[in-house]
Amino acid sequence: MVSKDSGLSSATRSCAAIILAAGEGTRMKSDIPKVLHEIANLSMIGHVIMMVQEAGVDTLIAVIGPGREDVRAEILKLCPSAKIVVQEQRLGTAHAVLAAKHEIGERFDDLLVLFADTPLLRAETLQSLRKPLSSGAAVVALGFDAENPAGYGRILTEGDRMIAIREHKDATEAEREVTLCNSGLMALDGKLAIGLIEAIENKNSQREFYLTDVVEIANRRGLASFYRVADEQEVMGVNDRVQLSRAEAVFQGRLRNGAMLAGVTMTAPETVFLSFDTRFGRDVHVEPHVVFGRGVSVGDNVRVKAFSYFEETKIAEQAEIGPFARLRPGTELGVGVKIGNFVEVKKSVIGDGAKINHLSYIGDATIGARSNIGAGTITCNYDGFFKYTTIIGEDAFIGANSSLLAPISIGNGAFVGSGSVVTDDVPANALALARGKQVVKLEWATAFREKARAKKARK
Repeated sequence: MVSKDSGLSSATRSCAAIILAAGEGTRMKSDIPKVLHEIANLSMIGHVIMMVQEAGVDTLIAVIGPGREDVRAEILKLCPSAKIVVQEQRLGTAHAVLAAKHEIGERFDDLLVLFADTPLLRAETLQSLRKPLSSGAAVVALGFDAENPAGYGRILTEGDRMIAIREHKDATEAEREVTLCNSGLMALDGKLAIGLIEAIENKNSQREFYLTDVVEIANRRGLASFYRVADEQEVMGVNDRVQLSRAEAVFQGRLRNGAMLAGVTMTAPETVFLSFDTRFGRDVHVEPHVVFGRGVSVGDNVRVKAFSYFEETKIAEQAEIGPFARLRPGTELGVGVKIGNFVEVKKSVIGDGAKINHLSYIGDATIGARSNIGAGTITCNYDGFFKYTTIIGEDAFIGANSSLLAPISIGNGAFVGSGSVVTDDVPANALALARGKQVVKLEWATAFREKARAKKARK
């Protein structure tokens, strides 16, 4: 076999990644395409795209099935420069790659073939897979040592060289004893890839064109074929919802470990769920049963108490939140803000040092620094057709059980008396009272009880 030294490191070689995403995923029992099912709030194909970008790939090519505009939209949302190719017929992995023949050509030094339903692959593994190409390899396959190899293609080797990849159905009994299995991920010399793939024939039991056959073709042509080994968990494919839940668990474990190693304390990490894009500062403390949805950033020295739920929220340093708090999209908490139990905040900016401690709903509002929002306060922001804004100035005090009918403005230092329904603006440093006058009827309760007891006795 011939091995040539290209003289170029992986970092200086041009590289394209082709992601195969044409499968229907019928085992998901879903109207949603398999590759759009999410792990940590990001689609599986989204995970692969992010990994490819992190690995430094120059060009992304995606092969999708016909009529899958939803998949196309997801790809372009995450990578606007991606090239999309439609595979009209599904005749195997080699056939899928050849669907992108005109996009690939011979313009790239390296070509990576990936699958959209393998979301746990790491960028460093992809870089390792690619590295032998810069030393003259024509084909590099990514394998794993399977705990149970049944059903997987086997990587057949001689030393560090790869001589063939045999699909399980086509393998001999001796070959089925091999535990080094094929993940399906492959790196190819970009100048040779199309020629090797076009030489593949469909002589297997499935009558499909297997990309894995390029190994034997390359070897027959005196070209070098190698393999790299990854952890089985990392190359796990997802074909049904059981496997989806397993992949979620693995990815959540990665996110939690990464957060804790970066300075976050989690009392019971197995109960905390993170998003792919959750960002933490240092010395954050997260109590049990907290969910971080998309787009949440948390500053230094924040304490998150149990059973809280956040999404698309910015939390500044030294805030204290929960328990049982919900922060909805568009919420921004300033330094030292306190959000207490059973408080919901939506699309609102809460100034430094403000407090909303109990049983309140704050929506479409701006609350100034150091203001105190009493228990049971509601910003009435919706009339059934439109949303309206509530503005509360600095150092204001809103009494318990108050309803603020937006649009409304409450000035700096103003007070709102408990139980008020406020419909007009309140000037700075004023007191607003908007409730019925109290009436006291002496001995009314005694008379009521006597009358009620007599009525009950007659029945």
